Amino acid sequence: MSMKKIFSPWPVSAAFLVVFFALLSVPHIGAQNPFPRQAYQSIIQSVFDFIQRNYVDDVDPKTLFEGTMNGMLNSLGDPHSAFLVEREMTDLNDTTSGRFGGVGLFISKPLEAKPDGTPPFVEVASPIEDTPGWRAGINPGDLIVEIDGEATDIISMDTVLARLRGIPGTSVELKIRRGPKLEFEVTLTRAVIDVPVVKHEMIGTTAYLKIIQFTPNTVLDTKAAIRSFEESGYQNLIVDLRNNPGGLLDAAVDIGRLFFDDGVIVSTKSRIPAENFVYTADGQSVVPVDMPVIILINKGSASASEIVAGALKDRGRAYLVGEKTYGKGSVQKVYPVGGGVGFRLTTARYFTPSDVNIDKIGIPPDKEVLFPEFSAADAEKLTQIISANTIPAFVEAHPNAGGAEVNELANKLGAEYQLDTSLLRRLIRNEQNRTQIAPVYDIEYDVQLQEAVNILSTGSYRQLMQSSKTLKTLQDESKKDVPLAS
Repeated sequence: MSMKKIFSPWPVSAAFLVVFFALLSVPHIGAQNPFPRQAYQSIIQSVFDFIQRNYVDDVDPKTLFEGTMNGMLNSLGDPHSAFLVEREMTDLNDTTSGRFGGVGLFISKPLEAKPDGTPPFVEVASPIEDTPGWRAGINPGDLIVEIDGEATDIISMDTVLARLRGIPGTSVELKIRRGPKLEFEVTLTRAVIDVPVVKHEMIGTTAYLKIIQFTPNTVLDTKAAIRSFEESGYQNLIVDLRNNPGGLLDAAVDIGRLFFDDGVIVSTKSRIPAENFVYTADGQSVVPVDMPVIILINKGSASASEIVAGALKDRGRAYLVGEKTYGKGSVQKVYPVGGGVGFRLTTARYFTPSDVNIDKIGIPPDKEVLFPEFSAADAEKLTQIISANTIPAFVEAHPNAGGAEVNELANKLGAEYQLDTSLLRRLIRNEQNRTQIAPVYDIEYDVQLQEAVNILSTGSYRQLMQSSKTLKTLQDESKKDVPLAS
């Protein structure tokens, strides 16, 4: 049984060796003769048996098995295909079901250093709202460079997960790197993580729907939210897919079907005929076809969330606001192999209705809206503020501080450190949210949400939709802009 999911070389040292050449009873590899697949399988089995019989020390066959599986899947060069030990299989099942123990961060880890030389540190794909990681202000794209004082570039993903997960109430120390210069330490207290999948609320006559992850519960919770919107007489809809790392393909398709009566939602393509499939709407839409829809996206929007955003953009059903998405356009299946272990394998790539695969490219917004960024010099100043504990001390002393008090502190810090006050207000609000249940939305400090509401309230939505382009059109235009080599 497989579970369809859309998720993310060792250096050789010189050494002095004394080598005795032995002859194994395996097929000979001829330089001019194609090597049949069956022969490779025979060699793997022969070497496995030979090592067990002849290695200087006794070898646990489980060690050889796991090493073989890791080697085969790592050789694909695909970060989304991997051997899964028992802990990882359990973690995957827990995450998909929506409940597990830990710090509330979706993470990935490259197999090797990046082209720019960045070591293979753990990277945060997105924090889960109202969890220890989220409350600590950890952002998508942050690097976890140390866990309890140990660098993460030299430990395995399995070890990383073991360090981050643990008994609720216990703590773990992380060193976070944000951008090229900003580094700070945070202490997270582990908790039982119940992954929320949907949050919703009205903003006047506009319905706000935040889909946090695509699990078996996402569609039911979304339909319940829409029923609530109907009772409130909603006239517009904002779907927030920011920091949504993805999840189940079927859940993404079913969410897409809520907006269409017919036509393509997404297609999957593979060299395997059984993996080639076109997912279409089934006449069960619940959102009125003429209702204005805006989707919020950012670099933490990945995989299943990109399927939904791509479908609604390509078919002229929604206007996209925010930042370019992560860019994960592949589909994985999880295959158990017994003994609690298994592997995750990319079996297909998905394509939007205009026949575009966005892997490693992402989906651009129709209207780009960015949060204020900080320079290298700003990063050093922010490090000083974090080290001084000024903002946490303020929030602890003023737990119910309102806008006026927040602005007063932001202006004071802005003048003292020569920093943008809007950035400082956001940091203060993030710290406030650590100490209480986060609001469903925070329009006072959320510039992307502000823009979405502004588009809907000013009546410019219809006009803007006329200039929206499919991903295929954008892709073709970008190819025309590339100069030919001379």
